[in-house]
Amino acid sequence: MSNAPNPQPDNTAVRTALWRALHVLADAPPHVFTDEVGLAIAAPEPGWRERPDMSHFTRPFRASIVARARFLEDHVAAEVARGVDQYVILGAGLDTFAQRRPELTARLTVFEIDQPGPQAWKRQRLESLGLYVPPFVRLVPVDFEAGDGWWRELLAAGFDPTRPAVVASTGVSMYLTRDAIAATLRRLAGLAAGSSLVRSFLLPIALTEPAVRPGIERAAAGARASGTPWISFVTPGEMLALASECGFRTVEHVSALALTERYFAGRTDGLRPPISSEALLVART
Repeated sequence: MSNAPNPQPDNTAVRTALWRALHVLADAPPHVFTDEVGLAIAAPEPGWRERPDMSHFTRPFRASIVARARFLEDHVAAEVARGVDQYVILGAGLDTFAQRRPELTARLTVFEIDQPGPQAWKRQRLESLGLYVPPFVRLVPVDFEAGDGWWRELLAAGFDPTRPAVVASTGVSMYLTRDAIAATLRRLAGLAAGSSLVRSFLLPIALTEPAVRPGIERAAAGARASGTPWISFVTPGEMLALASECGFRTVEHVSALALTERYFAGRTDGLRPPISSEALLVART
Protein backbone atom coordinates (compact mmCIF):
# COMPACT_ATOMS: atom_id res chain seq x y z
CA MET A 1 0.00 0.00 0.00
CA SER A 2 1.20 3.49 -0.79
CA ASN A 3 2.42 5.89 1.88
CA ALA A 4 0.69 8.70 0.00
CA PRO A 5 -2.00 10.28 2.22
CA ASN A 6 -4.35 10.78 -0.70
CA PRO A 7 -3.43 8.47 -3.59
CA GLN A 8 -4.57 9.59 -7.01
CA PRO A 9 -4.81 7.90 -10.40
CA ASP A 10 -2.47 8.75 -13.24
CA ASN A 11 -4.16 11.08 -15.74
CA THR A 12 -2.89 9.12 -18.73
CA ALA A 13 -4.18 5.85 -17.26
CA VAL A 14 -7.62 7.39 -16.76
CA ARG A 15 -7.68 8.73 -20.32
CA THR A 16 -6.76 5.29 -21.65
CA ALA A 17 -9.55 3.66 -19.65
CA LEU A 18 -12.07 6.21 -20.92
CA TRP A 19 -10.97 5.77 -24.53
CA ARG A 20 -11.38 2.01 -24.21
CA ALA A 21 -14.90 2.49 -22.87
CA LEU A 22 -15.76 5.15 -25.44
CA HIS A 23 -14.91 2.70 -28.21
CA VAL A 24 -17.78 0.51 -27.00
CA LEU A 25 -20.14 3.41 -26.34
CA ALA A 26 -19.52 5.57 -29.43
CA ASP A 27 -18.03 3.42 -32.20
CA ALA A 28 -20.10 1.05 -34.31
CA PRO A 29 -19.70 -2.70 -33.84
CA PRO A 30 -17.89 -4.94 -34.34
CA HIS A 31 -15.76 -3.63 -31.51
CA VAL A 32 -12.04 -4.26 -31.66
CA PHE A 33 -11.79 -4.46 -27.88
CA THR A 34 -14.43 -4.45 -25.15
CA ASP A 35 -13.61 -2.97 -21.76
CA GLU A 36 -16.11 -1.02 -19.68
CA VAL A 37 -14.68 -2.14 -16.34
CA GLY A 38 -12.04 0.55 -16.58
CA LEU A 39 -14.81 3.14 -16.87
CA ALA A 40 -16.32 1.88 -13.61
CA ILE A 41 -12.94 2.11 -11.89
CA ALA A 42 -12.21 5.59 -13.23
CA ALA A 43 -15.68 6.85 -12.23
CA PRO A 44 -15.39 10.09 -14.24
CA GLU A 45 -17.57 13.11 -13.63
CA PRO A 46 -20.91 13.29 -15.49
CA GLY A 47 -20.39 14.67 -18.97
CA TRP A 48 -16.97 13.07 -19.34
CA ARG A 49 -17.69 12.33 -22.98
CA GLU A 50 -17.61 16.10 -23.62
CA ARG A 51 -13.99 16.38 -22.44
CA PRO A 52 -11.69 17.77 -25.15
CA ASP A 53 -9.61 14.60 -25.08
CA MET A 54 -12.75 12.56 -25.86
CA SER A 55 -13.67 14.63 -28.93
CA HIS A 56 -14.01 13.37 -32.49
CA PHE A 57 -10.55 14.81 -33.14
CA THR A 58 -9.02 12.13 -30.87
CA ARG A 59 -10.73 9.18 -32.59
CA PRO A 60 -7.54 7.93 -34.29
CA PHE A 61 -5.74 7.81 -30.95
CA ARG A 62 -8.65 5.92 -29.39
CA ALA A 63 -8.32 3.43 -32.25
CA SER A 64 -4.60 3.07 -31.53
CA ILE A 65 -5.29 2.35 -27.85
CA VAL A 66 -7.87 -0.38 -28.54
CA ALA A 67 -5.74 -1.90 -31.32
CA ARG A 68 -2.70 -2.36 -29.09
CA ALA A 69 -4.89 -3.68 -26.27
CA ARG A 70 -6.48 -6.26 -28.58
CA PHE A 71 -3.13 -7.33 -30.03
CA LEU A 72 -1.63 -7.69 -26.56
CA GLU A 73 -4.44 -9.83 -25.21
CA ASP A 74 -4.47 -11.98 -28.35
CA HIS A 75 -0.74 -12.49 -27.76
CA VAL A 76 -1.26 -13.37 -24.09
CA ALA A 77 -3.99 -15.88 -25.01
CA ALA A 78 -1.67 -17.56 -27.52
CA GLU A 79 1.15 -17.77 -24.97
CA VAL A 80 -1.14 -19.20 -22.29
CA ALA A 81 -2.31 -21.82 -24.79
CA ARG A 82 1.26 -23.07 -25.08
CA GLY A 83 1.76 -23.22 -21.32
CA VAL A 84 3.12 -19.83 -20.19
CA ASP A 85 1.70 -19.11 -16.73
CA GLN A 86 3.19 -15.74 -15.68
CA TYR A 87 2.07 -12.35 -17.01
CA VAL A 88 3.86 -9.14 -16.01
CA ILE A 89 2.31 -5.74 -16.77
CA LEU A 90 4.83 -2.90 -16.47
CA GLY A 91 2.99 0.35 -15.83
CA ALA A 92 -0.37 -1.37 -15.35
CA GLY A 93 -2.46 1.77 -14.82
CA LEU A 94 -6.15 0.90 -14.90
CA ASP A 95 -5.63 -2.35 -16.80
CA THR A 96 -8.61 -4.68 -16.27
CA PHE A 97 -7.32 -7.93 -17.77
CA ALA A 98 -7.67 -9.68 -14.41
CA GLN A 99 -11.32 -8.65 -14.10
CA ARG A 100 -12.33 -9.44 -17.72
CA ARG A 101 -10.53 -12.61 -18.78
CA PRO A 102 -11.26 -15.36 -16.23
CA GLU A 103 -10.65 -18.08 -18.83
CA LEU A 104 -7.03 -16.90 -19.03
CA THR A 105 -6.39 -15.74 -15.48
CA ALA A 106 -7.38 -19.20 -14.20
CA ARG A 107 -4.10 -20.36 -15.75
CA LEU A 108 -1.91 -17.36 -14.87
CA THR A 109 -0.29 -15.42 -12.10
CA VAL A 110 -0.58 -11.75 -13.05
CA PHE A 111 1.92 -9.20 -11.72
CA GLU A 112 0.75 -5.59 -12.05
CA ILE A 113 3.65 -3.15 -11.57
CA ASP A 114 2.87 0.53 -11.08
CA GLN A 115 3.65 3.61 -9.03
CA PRO A 116 2.58 3.24 -5.39
CA GLY A 117 0.03 6.10 -5.28
CA PRO A 118 -1.95 5.26 -8.42
CA GLN A 119 -1.86 1.55 -7.54
CA ALA A 120 -3.20 2.20 -4.05
CA TRP A 121 -5.99 4.28 -5.60
CA LYS A 122 -6.85 1.46 -7.99
CA ARG A 123 -6.97 -1.06 -5.14
CA GLN A 124 -9.38 1.20 -3.26
CA ARG A 125 -11.61 1.60 -6.32
CA LEU A 126 -11.70 -2.15 -6.97
CA GLU A 127 -12.68 -2.80 -3.38
CA SER A 128 -15.38 -0.13 -3.48
CA LEU A 129 -16.84 -1.83 -6.58
CA GLY A 130 -16.79 -5.23 -4.89
CA LEU A 131 -14.18 -6.50 -7.35
CA TYR A 132 -11.22 -6.70 -4.97
CA VAL A 133 -7.86 -8.11 -6.01
CA PRO A 134 -8.05 -11.84 -6.76
CA PRO A 135 -5.39 -14.14 -5.29
CA PHE A 136 -3.77 -14.78 -8.68
CA VAL A 137 -3.04 -11.04 -9.07
CA ARG A 138 -0.01 -9.54 -7.34
CA LEU A 139 -0.01 -5.74 -7.13
CA VAL A 140 3.63 -4.67 -7.11
CA PRO A 141 4.11 -1.00 -6.11
CA VAL A 142 7.36 0.39 -7.49
CA ASP A 143 9.01 3.80 -7.60
CA PHE A 144 10.30 3.75 -11.19
CA GLU A 145 12.71 6.56 -10.36
CA ALA A 146 14.65 4.00 -8.31
CA GLY A 147 16.18 2.30 -11.34
CA ASP A 148 16.13 -1.48 -11.21
CA GLY A 149 14.00 -1.61 -8.06
CA TRP A 150 11.05 -2.97 -10.05
CA TRP A 151 12.93 -6.23 -10.63
CA ARG A 152 13.65 -6.76 -6.93
CA GLU A 153 10.03 -6.04 -6.05
CA LEU A 154 8.80 -8.38 -8.79
CA LEU A 155 10.90 -11.23 -7.41
CA ALA A 156 9.71 -10.46 -3.88
CA ALA A 157 6.11 -10.72 -5.12
CA GLY A 158 6.71 -14.32 -6.20
CA PHE A 159 7.78 -14.04 -9.82
CA ASP A 160 9.80 -17.08 -10.92
CA PRO A 161 12.55 -16.04 -13.37
CA THR A 162 13.26 -19.68 -14.23
CA ARG A 163 9.86 -20.09 -15.91
CA PRO A 164 8.67 -18.38 -19.12
CA ALA A 165 6.58 -15.23 -18.85
CA VAL A 166 4.75 -12.71 -21.00
CA VAL A 167 5.67 -9.09 -20.29
CA ALA A 168 3.64 -6.10 -21.45
CA SER A 169 4.92 -2.53 -21.50
CA THR A 170 2.55 -0.22 -23.36
CA GLY A 171 2.30 3.55 -23.16
CA VAL A 172 5.53 3.76 -21.14
CA SER A 173 8.59 4.03 -23.38
CA MET A 174 8.02 7.65 -24.44
CA TYR A 175 8.62 8.78 -20.84
CA LEU A 176 11.97 6.96 -20.51
CA THR A 177 15.47 7.77 -21.68
CA ARG A 178 17.12 5.48 -24.20
CA ASP A 179 19.44 4.23 -21.43
CA ALA A 180 16.46 3.36 -19.22
CA ILE A 181 14.73 1.57 -22.10
CA ALA A 182 17.91 -0.39 -22.81
CA ALA A 183 18.34 -1.34 -19.14
CA THR A 184 14.80 -2.74 -19.03
CA LEU A 185 15.29 -4.61 -22.31
CA ARG A 186 18.53 -6.17 -21.05
CA ARG A 187 16.81 -7.32 -17.89
CA LEU A 188 13.87 -8.82 -19.79
CA ALA A 189 16.12 -10.45 -22.40
CA GLY A 190 17.51 -12.50 -19.52
CA LEU A 191 14.15 -14.10 -18.74
CA ALA A 192 13.70 -17.85 -19.18
CA ALA A 193 13.70 -19.17 -22.74
CA GLY A 194 10.21 -19.00 -24.21
CA SER A 195 9.42 -15.61 -22.64
CA SER A 196 8.10 -12.72 -24.73
CA LEU A 197 7.74 -8.95 -24.52
CA VAL A 198 5.16 -6.72 -26.18
CA ARG A 199 6.24 -3.08 -25.98
CA SER A 200 4.76 0.00 -27.59
CA PHE A 201 6.87 2.93 -28.75
CA LEU A 202 6.28 6.29 -30.38
CA LEU A 203 7.75 7.10 -33.77
CA PRO A 204 9.34 10.52 -34.35
CA ILE A 205 6.60 13.12 -34.77
CA ALA A 206 8.07 14.18 -38.12
CA LEU A 207 7.12 10.76 -39.51
CA THR A 208 3.48 11.07 -38.48
CA GLU A 209 0.82 11.54 -41.14
CA PRO A 210 -0.06 15.26 -41.40
CA ALA A 211 -3.74 14.80 -40.49
CA VAL A 212 -2.97 13.60 -36.97
CA ARG A 213 0.31 15.41 -36.32
CA PRO A 214 -1.38 18.40 -34.58
CA GLY A 215 -3.06 16.00 -32.14
CA ILE A 216 0.22 14.33 -31.29
CA GLU A 217 1.95 17.69 -30.87
CA ARG A 218 -0.88 18.81 -28.58
CA ALA A 219 -0.57 15.63 -26.51
CA ALA A 220 3.19 16.07 -26.27
CA ALA A 221 2.70 19.65 -25.08
CA GLY A 222 0.19 18.46 -22.48
CA ALA A 223 2.65 15.85 -21.24
CA ARG A 224 5.33 18.53 -20.85
CA ALA A 225 2.94 20.83 -19.01
CA SER A 226 1.98 18.08 -16.56
CA GLY A 227 5.60 17.37 -15.72
CA THR A 228 5.82 14.05 -17.58
CA PRO A 229 7.39 15.02 -20.91
CA TRP A 230 7.79 12.61 -23.81
CA ILE A 231 11.54 12.18 -24.22
CA SER A 232 11.94 9.11 -26.43
CA PHE A 233 10.84 8.78 -30.05
CA VAL A 234 12.24 5.75 -31.86
CA THR A 235 12.07 4.46 -35.42
CA PRO A 236 11.16 0.77 -35.87
CA GLY A 237 14.68 0.03 -37.10
CA GLU A 238 16.21 1.63 -34.03
CA MET A 239 13.91 -0.29 -31.68
CA LEU A 240 14.57 -3.64 -33.36
CA ALA A 241 18.33 -3.02 -33.30
CA LEU A 242 18.24 -2.01 -29.62
CA ALA A 243 16.23 -5.09 -28.59
CA SER A 244 18.62 -7.34 -30.51
CA GLU A 245 21.65 -5.65 -28.95
CA CYS A 246 20.13 -6.16 -25.52
CA GLY A 247 19.97 -9.91 -26.06
CA PHE A 248 16.56 -10.93 -27.39
CA ARG A 249 16.63 -13.99 -29.64
CA THR A 250 14.00 -12.73 -32.10
CA VAL A 251 12.51 -9.27 -32.63
CA GLU A 252 9.51 -8.18 -34.68
CA HIS A 253 8.00 -4.81 -35.59
CA VAL A 254 4.18 -4.73 -35.64
CA SER A 255 3.15 -1.55 -37.43
CA ALA A 256 -0.05 0.45 -37.10
CA LEU A 257 -0.79 -0.55 -40.70
CA ALA A 258 -0.55 -4.23 -39.75
CA LEU A 259 -2.92 -3.63 -36.82
CA THR A 260 -5.31 -1.77 -39.13
CA GLU A 261 -5.36 -4.64 -41.61
CA ARG A 262 -5.88 -7.17 -38.82
CA TYR A 263 -8.54 -5.43 -36.73
CA PHE A 264 -10.16 -2.63 -38.77
CA ALA A 265 -10.58 -4.15 -42.24
CA GLY A 266 -14.04 -3.70 -43.69
CA ARG A 267 -15.09 -0.90 -41.36
CA THR A 268 -17.17 1.79 -43.04
CA ASP A 269 -16.84 4.45 -40.32
CA GLY A 270 -13.21 5.32 -41.05
CA LEU A 271 -12.00 4.27 -37.61
CA ARG A 272 -8.32 3.29 -37.68
CA PRO A 273 -5.09 4.10 -35.84
CA PRO A 274 -2.70 6.74 -37.17
CA ILE A 275 -0.44 4.89 -39.60
CA SER A 276 2.88 6.31 -38.41
CA SER A 277 2.50 7.29 -34.77
CA GLU A 278 2.78 4.29 -32.42
CA ALA A 279 4.13 0.83 -33.17
CA LEU A 280 4.76 -2.39 -31.27
CA LEU A 281 7.84 -4.46 -30.60
CA VAL A 282 7.40 -8.21 -30.05
CA ALA A 283 10.62 -9.72 -28.72
CA ARG A 284 11.32 -13.29 -27.60
CA THR A 285 14.03 -14.89 -25.50
